[in-house]
Amino acid sequence: MNHTSIEKNVGLLGVLIAVAVSIGGLAEIIPLMFSSQDVDPAPGTMPYTAIQLEGRDIYVREGCYVCHSQMVRPFRAETERYGHYSVPGEAAYDRPFQFGSKRTGPDLARVGGRYSDEWHRAHLMNPRDLVPESNMPGYPWLAERTLNAAKTPVKMQRLIVVGTPYTDEDVAGASASVEGKTEMDALIAYLQGLGTSLDTGR
Repeated sequence: MNHTSIEKNVGLLGVLIAVAVSIGGLAEIIPLMFSSQDVDPAPGTMPYTAIQLEGRDIYVREGCYVCHSQMVRPFRAETERYGHYSVPGEAAYDRPFQFGSKRTGPDLARVGGRYSDEWHRAHLMNPRDLVPESNMPGYPWLAERTLNAAKTPVKMQRLIVVGTPYTDEDVAGASASVEGKTEMDALIAYLQGLGTSLDTGR
């Protein structure tokens, strides 16, 4: 069968394309499945606490990943600005992961502990109060909305099903730990935990 006859037969061409893409995809995916460095959590990486888990969901809901990546690439310009490059094991408990693909704002992979809770609160209320050139919108409503504590244990139980090692005690205490907290509190807790688990030697 020559090349011309394959191109003229749409069904056959579609099948051959699917086979080629499948082989290429498997060649990339299968080795990663057997690499503990890429699959296992990095040393020190723990599942999100109840309030951090709620904050991660707010981060996703508000679309923060559209403007902020969470992946420091292993290039000198990146590591000098943001810190140690990201390793796969740091995202072991991210479902979905928040690598992002665009940086309208700075990368947040190592933002945890870099600023105080008060700084984050003021920045989320009105970013230009702290960074005059910022084009980030404010999120003042997060300070007015209270978390639904009844949903937090349910989220944890569903994450256990996909392999997140929450204990029965974690689930049992989840509602109490987020009771009365605002969405702003949760988002700040999430941001303050980013990049703090990896021992970078700094």
